[in-house]
Amino acid sequence: MARVKKAINAKKKHKKILKLAKGYYGAKSKIFRPANQAVMKSLKYAYIGRKLRKRDFRKLWIVRINAGARMNGMSYSKLINGLKLAGVQVNRKMLSEMAIYDEAGFKQLVEVAKQKLNA
Repeated sequence: MARVKKAINAKKKHKKILKLAKGYYGAKSKIFRPANQAVMKSLKYAYIGRKLRKRDFRKLWIVRINAGARMNGMSYSKLINGLKLAGVQVNRKMLSEMAIYDEAGFKQLVEVAKQKLNA
């Protein structure tokens, strides 16, 4: 039986990693071993970052909604509670967009929430 050599597969693997490491500083973009370590770490950070991005956007939307609610004399938590009681189903992303671009519509939602909380 013929001996199997890894040259072709190793070359492919090395090229793939070095392509991903393009633009890295120093040896990390030229030599396979440090490039492989840097790529593995950066892929790990990218995976974690994709999870964190969702949290960061939700935080941003909440801050914007809170600012808009306070301009209309209400806190964020009371606004959300009032909207839930009123049966209004608007997600936080849309609420934050309304707080920025459609102040009249947002004000109406705040009024709906206030009426439900006082009732």
